[in-house]
Amino acid sequence: MVGACGAKEAPAAGDGGLAASAPVGPCGAVTQQRPIEGASHVATCSYVDYRTLPPSSGDHYAVWAAYMTYDQPVPEGYWVHDLEHGAIVLSYNCGAAGCATDVAAAQQMIDQYADDPLCASAGEGVRHRFVMTPDPRLDVRFAASAWGWTLRASCFDADAFLAFAKAHYGQGPEVLCANGEDVIGTASGDPAGCGAAP
Repeated sequence: MVGACGAKEAPAAGDGGLAASAPVGPCGAVTQQRPIEGASHVATCSYVDYRTLPPSSGDHYAVWAAYMTYDQPVPEGYWVHDLEHGAIVLSYNCGAAGCATDVAAAQQMIDQYADDPLCASAGEGVRHRFVMTPDPRLDVRFAASAWGWTLRASCFDADAFLAFAKAHYGQGPEVLCANGEDVIGTASGDPAGCGAAP
């Protein structure tokens, strides 16, 4: 399938999902519900074989990533736990050329998203449950994940991504807003090689 931006929309890894939406908007955004792959805790930095790209559920690490924007790839096992808590995770792979304009537009969407009363009541300084991370494994330029759902697109389309967030935010099986850890370079695990296939 080819998006309006001209980039080929690759099928999701392992596909196995329910019927996908027709591509919408200038980036050919495709939303798809996915089967739940599990929700057990596994050893931090162990390999988990997620069947969707980006992941949309599955086993994950006991620690979850802090709700923030990262400039280094966050190992999936951390942010899949965020999905279980009802977060939206934006991921991107723009290659060597980068995509600063798209990343800035995605950040603006996150910054303007309404405050979550559950997060405010937790008193940890978190406005809402969003994570944004580069993802070198991603086979499309921009994507979003929620528990049991993915959105895949050839570029960032604020309307499509905002609609996805509004439809799926806070829908994980463990709805809570306690902040996680900034997992890049912390004691929870060095991201270099963390979660890599054996």
